[in-house]
Amino acid sequence: MQLTRADPGHRSSQMRGPLPVHLQISEMLIREIAAGRLADGARLPTEREMAANLGIAVGTLRRALADLTGKGLLDRIQGSGNYVRARAELLGVYAFFRLERIGGGGLPTAEALSVERLPKPADLPQFGSALEAHRIRRLRRLDGEPAAVEEIWLDASRAERLARDDLSESLYLHYRLALGFSIVRAEDRIAVAPVPDWAPDEFTPRPGAVVGFVERIAWAGDGTSVEYSRTWFDPGAARYVTRFK
Repeated sequence: MQLTRADPGHRSSQMRGPLPVHLQISEMLIREIAAGRLADGARLPTEREMAANLGIAVGTLRRALADLTGKGLLDRIQGSGNYVRARAELLGVYAFFRLERIGGGGLPTAEALSVERLPKPADLPQFGSALEAHRIRRLRRLDGEPAAVEEIWLDASRAERLARDDLSESLYLHYRLALGFSIVRAEDRIAVAPVPDWAPDEFTPRPGAVVGFVERIAWAGDGTSVEYSRTWFDPGAARYVTRFK
């Protein structure tokens, strides 16, 4: 697969947000490998060609490739090139993010719409030990295109406060680096549901339209459930994908 500007999944204009650019490139390539768009054993273009096509510096690209090599997803052979090594488990920042573009892959980004600490509504399933939770509402994009809206409830026992400006593109990365715990397991339930009335105008399906729907409960490393989330995704822009190898 050639990574070029002609491919809408690899426009340098999408390289934005709090994640460093080299990690955004690394995560993009991890998702391309997971989607099968970069096959096991495939030889990547030369570093100069890739950097030029992605609109980034060669040094930035080399940092991304070094990250992939450290994760065991790339063989860098001196004088020959860089070769993909697909693995059963792809350990990236977005390892738990299951939405992809219709054609596969896609770099996820997130825009926080609101963050509030609230009493847990009665209609939420049981999770965590506190009576309150932080409600985070976000617009999710894939390669810059609106794909989903999500509402995440983090048990208040895990954080006294959450500031909207502090949240990273990956909440799970924020949990690990800022809050001191990791999500190690999640259960998803897939259905359809109407778009909520708080969805922003950028999300093409309008409130009330029936779209794909994902409910998730997530557990921390100590075995306690800490998060409940619900995601409404545009079936014209994204698909929910789980792979078994």
